[in-house]
Amino acid sequence: PNPNPPQTLTPTPPHSAANAMPVRGLRGGAAEAGSPAQRAGDSPVPPVALAARRRVSSSSSAAGADTPTIDHVFEQNEEWRQERIAADGAYFSRFDGHHAPSYLWIGCSDARVPADKIMGEDVGEVFVHRNIANQVIATDMNCMSVMQYAVDHLKVKHIIVCGHYDCGGVRAACSHMDHGWPLSSWLGNIRNVRRIHKAELDTITDPEEQHRRLVEVNVIEQCVAVLKTGFVQRRRIETAKDGTFKQPRVHAMIYDPASGKLIRLKVNYTEKLGGLDEIYDMAEAERSAPMTKEEFIEDLIRKE
Repeated sequence: PNPNPPQTLTPTPPHSAANAMPVRGLRGGAAEAGSPAQRAGDSPVPPVALAARRRVSSSSSAAGADTPTIDHVFEQNEEWRQERIAADGAYFSRFDGHHAPSYLWIGCSDARVPADKIMGEDVGEVFVHRNIANQVIATDMNCMSVMQYAVDHLKVKHIIVCGHYDCGGVRAACSHMDHGWPLSSWLGNIRNVRRIHKAELDTITDPEEQHRRLVEVNVIEQCVAVLKTGFVQRRRIETAKDGTFKQPRVHAMIYDPASGKLIRLKVNYTEKLGGLDEIYDMAEAERSAPMTKEEFIEDLIRKE
């Protein structure tokens, strides 16, 4: 038997800095043969009927998740598909063989934070990587692979790291409990951010305001981690030679689920990275001559 079994994360009141992140099980199964979802055809549905069905679906989808099957998911997909076709008959044909997003979004897995909807962007514009508390960790092959593919192959122009207030991962990292492997190991990176910014965080007496500030500095540290990667630095040098703005730009943002507002964080990257060129400059070979400290900072980032 495991001497240190994983513990279930139990949420505490929302205004406590020790609020742990709730963990819920996944429920559902494959659609049954002959279900309404599988029988759905391609016949257009009148817009009025679609609107009425959408109102029913929005009120019943949560209840549907508590049933043994997930037929409602396929029904909702068909409604969504027909809405798009009714508005533009060629809508889906535009995505056949074409994938050229402008943005890479690195965000939290929280279900309340859908990247394209928050940004107001259409399908195909946002390449997305999500994990608990929007971490950018150099040893995470998943995250690094997504970033490298986005930068080297998709040529995204912007990388957005977006955290959100009321983040369960950040709250869990502030709790005094072992959540079991691998979750506790993952949360260790947030604890490191808390340690780095402890002096500032300790000056904030309100627990909820302290939580919100930790969410913000966590995003900033992950943006710095993005800028440390060699493929991001190389791409910025390449685009500078083309005469365009240096790409990708890196943006720190926060989403507030309580208001729906997307907030830009002002980050002084010169202060964060100044004097560290000898440590983090990984693209010197791409340049015709070594860079001064000032040139390194100017080349690497743009002060928002």
